[in-house]
Amino acid sequence: MKMLSPFGSAEGLSASAVAREKRYHRYQLLLTVLEFLIGVAFLLILLLTGLTLQLEAWIRSSVSNPYVVFLAFVGILGVAESVLLFPLNFLSGYLLEHRFGLSNQTLGAWFWEKTKALLVAAPIGLVLMLIFFALLRRYPQNWWFVMGSVMVLFSILLARLSPILIMPLFYRSIPIKDQALAQRVEALCAQVGMRLEGVYQFDLSKNTKKANAAFTGLGRSRRVILGDTLIERLELDEILIVLAHELGHYKLKHIWKSIGLGIVVTYLGLFLVARAHAGLYPQLGFQSASQIAGLPLIALLLTLYQLITGPLMNIYSRANERAADDFAIRLMGNAEPFRRGLEKISTQNLSDPSPNPVVEFLFYSHPSIAKRLARLGA
Repeated sequence: MKMLSPFGSAEGLSASAVAREKRYHRYQLLLTVLEFLIGVAFLLILLLTGLTLQLEAWIRSSVSNPYVVFLAFVGILGVAESVLLFPLNFLSGYLLEHRFGLSNQTLGAWFWEKTKALLVAAPIGLVLMLIFFALLRRYPQNWWFVMGSVMVLFSILLARLSPILIMPLFYRSIPIKDQALAQRVEALCAQVGMRLEGVYQFDLSKNTKKANAAFTGLGRSRRVILGDTLIERLELDEILIVLAHELGHYKLKHIWKSIGLGIVVTYLGLFLVARAHAGLYPQLGFQSASQIAGLPLIALLLTLYQLITGPLMNIYSRANERAADDFAIRLMGNAEPFRRGLEKISTQNLSDPSPNPVVEFLFYSHPSIAKRLARLGA
């Protein structure tokens, strides 16, 4: 699902409102960084203290099948990491959202949404991990290439099926009630040659006061979904020009270019991780590339690779966003609705109008709202 980004507001706000937005994002950034550091520290402690070797030996004392040992090993470490990170997830996902008046969820509803997400993600992750382990055992030198192909195919399959099978588990989508809006959206999509399965609205307000929308699916399953919070807040011309921005990604082939770049980054990352893992696992006392106790090393290397490539991918993404902004203005012929729409969404979502340049470089897939509005003015 490609979600429309949360934008930050740069104009029309009091100093106290801007300070509130910045405070909200400062807390979110702090929790994100802490979660990353704790996750890395968890993997390092496991590897450097020999805990993974002890855990594998303990499991093997009761189980002999390597795949059962693998599942037990992954399950135990997964539960341990979840427990370790739960306080941060609870702070960022529940307490902070309520503290800043953004959440509509009760505590029970928040837990239920998290449980559903786990029930959906766990089987998918389990299948991928079993495939990975089987490839690592069978092709200890070249597992990375086949695994890359599997991940690409899974991504395409999920993109195709997500609107039909996964999203309904979390939100109720119905054909959009405003027929005038639906017809304008369909006409706008037809104008750029995009065929839609339909235009829907979904009950985003059951969880949050934030506004959002999405183009979901691939091929015949492609549809537009608009959050009820977005429909309630934005005028017709503002909704259309925000969607025109997303249509810019479609018309300028950003979607397929991003998929292609993602494939390259995936294969390159798996190749580099496989080579680094082959050189490091003997030094940490592991007997083979497929030894279960050494698998957290692969997780650690993948995490470090993503840490490096994430900001580079963001540079590419921000360039695409600027091009899509320009396309939206050319398509609609008027920048003013775009300006109003961005400012309303940003205010509603408490987005930081002008983040620290280093933070923007490292974490932002979209240019800051201050920069976007400056380009609109120009």
